[in-house]
Amino acid sequence: MAVDRLLPTDESIDLLALVRDLCEHELAPHAAQAEESETFPRDAFRTLGKAGLLGLPYPEQYGGAEQPYEVYLQMLEEIAAAWMSVGVGVSVHTMTSYGLATFGSDEQKDRLLPDMIGGEFLGAYALSEPQAGSDITGMTTRAVRDGDSYVLNGTKAWISHGSHADFYTTFARTSDSRTHGISAFHVPAAAEGLSFGAPERKMGLTGSTTTLVNYDDVRVPAADLIGSEGDGMRIALSALDSGRLGIAACAVGLAQAALDLATAYAKERQQFGQSIADFQGIQFLLADMAAAVESGRATYLHAARRRDLGRTFVREAAIAKLVCTDAAMKVTTDAVQVLGGYGYTREFPAERYMREAKVTQIFEGTNQIQRLVISRDLLRSAT
Repeated sequence: MAVDRLLPTDESIDLLALVRDLCEHELAPHAAQAEESETFPRDAFRTLGKAGLLGLPYPEQYGGAEQPYEVYLQMLEEIAAAWMSVGVGVSVHTMTSYGLATFGSDEQKDRLLPDMIGGEFLGAYALSEPQAGSDITGMTTRAVRDGDSYVLNGTKAWISHGSHADFYTTFARTSDSRTHGISAFHVPAAAEGLSFGAPERKMGLTGSTTTLVNYDDVRVPAADLIGSEGDGMRIALSALDSGRLGIAACAVGLAQAALDLATAYAKERQQFGQSIADFQGIQFLLADMAAAVESGRATYLHAARRRDLGRTFVREAAIAKLVCTDAAMKVTTDAVQVLGGYGYTREFPAERYMREAKVTQIFEGTNQIQRLVISRDLLRSAT
């Protein structure tokens, strides 16, 4: 079922039509097979790139579409509903480009940003490490200044698009300071000394390759330091605020797909001489699923509108990520229940939706971390 979206301009309405056409003809028909064979959807990203959809929130002068975040997120939701791995990939790419687009120098933006957001390149966000996930301060990857370059050594973990990305926004320690000892770098995929582990064997999002990324004396020009030395923590946390909204929108898209599947199945499935949609137990279950989807959508749009107005949205982004991903887990689980035995088979996508939903509660900060962010911001505001 197509969501009746409230979009602010004729341009965004036309954009929605383009996105829906691409989702229907270029993404949805290939999702199940690619996920089954664990095939990275590089062609899908190229298709979206050629349509100008890999730089939606970024300035037109660098090849972006300069759309408000509330528009970008609704487009992202549509993509995720058609193919979750691609939706999450677009969110990751957008977050990966954020650091340079927001904190980079004019020279860096002119030199690097057109390729990053223009549609040909795909990015990866290299922040997490085997022993430093939510605890960024536990990072051990090092960047040592050597003349006009930095030399990076270390290992990043759980990196989406690992081995497939064209550039890696990489965070590395440049001093021992807990909060000001991390810096951000733009690292091209062709950098000597960059290597990758085997793809992780995951429960879901099997089309989205996730690997270790190894840095063995990777030399990065000082001109590709993003911001100043020690700005990495600020850049990473700021990017994550926006990235959490991307994951929230993807989670709602996935939940919407599950709701649509369950509703259609309930109308068609006959039991005891009638459609199971005629039973109040199923009707109430579908109603609760719809309420969860709509509530999630409202929370991410509220946070996005605050962002578009230039207001703080840290707490709102964490709430959206928490509410939307918990909703996705519940709605996809309930969709399996509506389909009954068929929901437990791979003949229908319900079981895939359920497997894909789980990781949304984990990445971009676990939902336990979101509760910490929310409570700390709430208590700070009360003093």
